[in-house]
Amino acid sequence: MEFSARYVALGDSFTEGLGDTDPSLPNQVRGWADRTAEQLALAHPGETIGYANLAIRGKKLGQILAEQIDVAVAMKPTLVTIYAGVNDILRPKVDIDAMVGHYSSGIAKLAGTGARVLVFTGYDASSSKVFASIRGRTAIYNELVREVAQTHGAELVDYWRFREYNDWRLWGIDRMHMSTPGHINMANRVLEQLGETARIPMPELPPIPIKTRAEVMKDNAAWTKEYVGPWVGRRLRGVSSGDNLLARWPELRKPH
Repeated sequence: MEFSARYVALGDSFTEGLGDTDPSLPNQVRGWADRTAEQLALAHPGETIGYANLAIRGKKLGQILAEQIDVAVAMKPTLVTIYAGVNDILRPKVDIDAMVGHYSSGIAKLAGTGARVLVFTGYDASSSKVFASIRGRTAIYNELVREVAQTHGAELVDYWRFREYNDWRLWGIDRMHMSTPGHINMANRVLEQLGETARIPMPELPPIPIKTRAEVMKDNAAWTKEYVGPWVGRRLRGVSSGDNLLARWPELRKPH
């Protein structure tokens, strides 16, 4: 099928859609990119929009560049979104300058297709007691990404400044990935960047629970055991949650 507009989403778990569960879909997730593609198709009924999502959870920036960039270029995209680098920042050691230097080469290749390219800054995790420690690294990464976007004519989706994500109801139970409302909000942020007027209705958020100190400590202990422990274990073993997964939508298709 020939598509008059071709949207290709690249990246890691953020773009794959973790936290927005849908058992009927590949990898059992939906995510903001799917929702953005669907909204674009609804907003432009006269266009035949194709959508591919190559993102896979756990991928580091080098893997995304090596495995996804050329595949995306071959699709002759008119729109590309890419989010990469956070899995590198979370490692004990990372050369951010070198990492973003490689990123710049990948963005140049995408921009060379003539596509509209959207890149993201990293989230300001200052409200998280666990991930606040990487705030300085993320700020450096973001400043370099801003320069990359300016150099190659890419557009910036400034996640760092989206203060609504300080509300933990926009985050999933693992506290690492956005919840369904968080993904819907991100889709609306991307639609705003694209200049689209339509927005996806946000679901009503549940009341913020009031918990005692003992209840909070119990919840934190359970979270550490169920999510943090396995996450650290995978990194010590050099494996990823995405090692045995394939891209959700590896070829252009109609959004649904």
